[in-house]
Amino acid sequence: MHRIARLVLISALALSLNGCAKSKPIHYYTVRLPVAPTLTTSAHPVSLLVGSIAGAEIYRDTPIVYRIGTNQIGAYQYSRWVEPPVELVKNKLIRVLSTSGDYQSVTGLGSNSVGQFVVRGRLYEFAEVDGANITGLVSMEFELFDRKSGKLLWTHFYSQSEPAQSKEISAVVTALDTNLDHGLKEVAAGLNQYFSANPVGKS
Repeated sequence: MHRIARLVLISALALSLNGCAKSKPIHYYTVRLPVAPTLTTSAHPVSLLVGSIAGAEIYRDTPIVYRIGTNQIGAYQYSRWVEPPVELVKNKLIRVLSTSGDYQSVTGLGSNSVGQFVVRGRLYEFAEVDGANITGLVSMEFELFDRKSGKLLWTHFYSQSEPAQSKEISAVVTALDTNLDHGLKEVAAGLNQYFSANPVGKS
């Protein structure tokens, strides 16, 4: 009887010690934002609004996503973004457009926002892709909407893979960030070209 009691006590103690063991820490990552504005005297007379970025449910959460093959998607348990990718993309786009110096102002779209032109987007892919080489895949689409006329004025689709320098999560994050930077600069350049070809206030 005493032997059984000792075994039960030892088992309970072992479970207790396992419960007190340190859990694996979660590592958080983010993207770089442009820091200094480029001053220009040729700004378009536009107060540009940036709306929410749509995306699949997995991109409205914070775990870093990876893709294996064509259809399988997973997420790292202990490697996360500081905020959901759809928010990272929106915030970086606002900063890229603001620092371009091409507009009178660039702000996020809110319930009381005043402005005629809204940039809207959708994030399709923001993931590590596993294969012979590890890459960071970014696929997204943007459009310029005229709230006054209710018409779409411009669209741009971007999808590229950026090689990661290693299999480490930090290298994958760098690849995704670099890729996102390229894509958003394409968006900024395209919007600038549109407003240059279609000056606001001129027929």
